[in-house]
Amino acid sequence: MNSVEQIVRNGLCTGCGLCAGIAPDSIRMRMTDAGYLRPQVVAPVPSAANKDIDAACPGMVVAHQRASTPYHPIWGPVQACRTGYSTDTEVRHQGSSGGGISALLIHLLQTGQIDFAAHIAVSNEDPLRNELQLSANREDVIRGAGSRYAPAAPLARLGELIQSGKRYAFVGKPCDVAALRQYLRQRPEHQASFPFLLSFMCAGTPSLKGTHQVIRKLGFQPQEVVKFRYRGDGWPGMAKAETQDGRSAEMDYASSWGTVLNQHLQFRCKICPDGTGEFADVVCADAWYGKDGYPDFAERDGRSLILSRTPKGEALVQAAAKAQAIVMSDLPVDDLAQMQPYQLNRKTMVLGRAIATKLRLGQAPKYAHLGLIKASTQARPIEWLRNAAGTYRRAKGEIA
Repeated sequence: MNSVEQIVRNGLCTGCGLCAGIAPDSIRMRMTDAGYLRPQVVAPVPSAANKDIDAACPGMVVAHQRASTPYHPIWGPVQACRTGYSTDTEVRHQGSSGGGISALLIHLLQTGQIDFAAHIAVSNEDPLRNELQLSANREDVIRGAGSRYAPAAPLARLGELIQSGKRYAFVGKPCDVAALRQYLRQRPEHQASFPFLLSFMCAGTPSLKGTHQVIRKLGFQPQEVVKFRYRGDGWPGMAKAETQDGRSAEMDYASSWGTVLNQHLQFRCKICPDGTGEFADVVCADAWYGKDGYPDFAERDGRSLILSRTPKGEALVQAAAKAQAIVMSDLPVDDLAQMQPYQLNRKTMVLGRAIATKLRLGQAPKYAHLGLIKASTQARPIEWLRNAAGTYRRAKGEIA
């Protein structure tokens, strides 16, 4: 059995599309009946492509190289930690939080440092699906702004992007960026195609069935919907569906994500060691305000958490601030735990979940240089063991 097929069979695929991007004549992405994007091997995969896939697929490996950048066992490589927002009011309003990523992309385009931003946007063919969008200007970036809580395979066009000879700022989920970073280590001759890698903090990829359930709770059938957004148009913004005949309905973020979408996460996301975009140059997230010790999801002006992870990322953030594309304030790294408690819990528990997966399935991704042992010491032992045991029980039944 091909290694890609083995990863899919064991539920370790993230759906990033890297394998299809490396071997497009042999592997194609398809939507499964369970509502996830998965590779389908349609022809023998060349040995050189197999080698590249095995070295970079996040279902097989997620590993940092040893580096001098200060490494926090929970939050990863951190050059600087800040909160901020786009000075462009439309960008700030349309983005998922304060428009941090959109502002950086627009800055890179307007200063000529890239030819295109490669990021996910709503499909032109189906309002409930995602596709890779190549943005050349501010208007393009704004069209693709906002979170898309559904399967996306941004790396499925990797070969096409490389062959174009253009320069891209790539934006993807943490697993997408980890895959691309690891691939570029294998193929440094392609580094120039991707001078900037940006990411956002991610709590997991829901099945397309999650989107369908949100729409049904709004009182519609999925086939009626001609326009749908998960967030944005405010912070955190509302999930909103619109039909051809002009009807619309909304659901707040705490309900859409907190009670529906997060119940449809793929198995690989539950053993993810990197929900915080550790392999990016810059990662942005929601800089939630606190209430009673928990994030407060009340509607207000957006605010982004901005972490620069590499010297290149820090130089970009500083240049964008100097150009007045973003406004920023320093934030102590220790404050992240209150803004992103889910990510704190996930990192402290993941080693136990990964061990349980290996014992149950006979296979698990190789995680290296991610501080997982040190992170585990911050967990309560009983909770750590309970998480491991729960993963062991569920592993076989959750594969899709």
